[in-house]
Amino acid sequence: MRDTTPEVERYLRERYRALTGAERIAMGASMFETARALALASFPPGLSQQEVRRRLCERFYGALAGRVYPAGR
Repeated sequence: MRDTTPEVERYLRERYRALTGAERIAMGASMFETARALALASFPPGLSQQEVRRRLCERFYGALAGRVYPAGR
């Protein structure tokens, strides 16, 4: 499904291409931190730090979390 006109897509593509590498990295890091904050806000209060890490890993990397944080550990 596309909800963006070709003109707007072209404009955005040009704007992104005009960014420096540092600006692109900063933008990506900012988006990741926002996604992380949203995920953390959805967790119930009182979780251990280890459980927060496991849930974040699961949220962002899916099945990989089971390899990084095996059950029973």
